[in-house]
Amino acid sequence: AKQCAGELLQLINDILDFSKLENGKMELEQIRYDLHELIISVIRVQEKMARAKKLVLFRTFANDVPRYIWGDPLRLRQILYNLLSNAVKFTQQGSITLKAACYMRQGTYMLKFSVRDTGIGMTAEDQQKLFKPFSQADATTTRRFGGSGLGLAICKRLVELMGGDIRVTSTPGWGSTFSFSIRLSVDVQQAPR
Repeated sequence: AKQCAGELLQLINDILDFSKLENGKMELEQIRYDLHELIISVIRVQEKMARAKKLVLFRTFANDVPRYIWGDPLRLRQILYNLLSNAVKFTQQGSITLKAACYMRQGTYMLKFSVRDTGIGMTAEDQQKLFKPFSQADATTTRRFGGSGLGLAICKRLVELMGGDIRVTSTPGWGSTFSFSIRLSVDVQQAPR
């Protein structure tokens, strides 16, 4: 009953978030927060499930990733949690790696994340369906792994609100890599070099 209640609450929250995003009512916070601590806390939540499946969870920060940034920590946490949760869900053996790095795009600092897994992978056709609402790679995925098909649609819209983009590369049987970039606002003394 507790698990069903939790899943129902998640579904309701996803529907509410998606409705806000679709209607242009989602407003992002702009507060200063510890990016490294946020990433570590998201990984800690996923580690228990990963360990239960005997998966190894890695994280890598490039040297230029600042510790403190400005933005919406709740929504960045939501994106990372969703991507890591999916990676754990669709990986039966091997590892999951979360990487963070910075780069410049048209004079703007960008923060790039990637979540790579050694899971079931997807065909090019399946990848085309991923970021559409209420859509999953195939109908059997919903029955086997659960989910509403809203998580990645929400991630896509949140990433776009943060001035970035999201993409996936995947090969059936060899895993998937989800990558997204967002505009980076840092304290001047912490700007990547």
